[in-house]
Amino acid sequence: MSEHRHFLHHKQYGYLCQFVCELPKKKLVGDLYDFPPGTMAVGRLDEHSEGLLLLTTDGKLSDYIRSRKIEKEYYAQVDGLITDQAIETLQQGVEFGIGSERYTSLPCKVTRIDDPGFPPRIRKIRGDHHGPTSWISVTITEGKYRQVRKMTAAAGFPTLRLIRVRIGHIELGDMAVGDFREVEQLFEME
Repeated sequence: MSEHRHFLHHKQYGYLCQFVCELPKKKLVGDLYDFPPGTMAVGRLDEHSEGLLLLTTDGKLSDYIRSRKIEKEYYAQVDGLITDQAIETLQQGVEFGIGSERYTSLPCKVTRIDDPGFPPRIRKIRGDHHGPTSWISVTITEGKYRQVRKMTAAAGFPTLRLIRVRIGHIELGDMAVGDFREVEQLFEME
């Protein structure tokens, strides 16, 4: 049996978590590093999202990490000063659309946080004259398409910036934007 390889990456804004893309002029994470054949992103971050991305050559491990057994924590900068009521609504689960289907998120952890102090994004979010923003931590076990963005919008506070900071016990920590680290192991599967 061959030995698998695993990587951590601090994904930057503007990149797709893909190795191949038919769309012209798209920036791909797969072009940033000399990955071994068969490497895949574990759970995607959309082009506009940032933060912790795990990559592996182990498909079974990828499935395990994407399962509901593993928490995923995001810091979201939202439009406006988020209310206690909106936080409670998010915690209980909100309904949003995925294509033509309606979906209600599972109960999750949501807390108001101070500005986490990440470096400015390469593309400015917006000017201060548009009003205040606030930050929340959202911890989910699901991973629906653009889920956190859809949840905050459904609660009345659209996401302006989204950064994944943790997957299970693995944290983004002090990794600089764009950095890669190869690691021996990601998770012990149960």
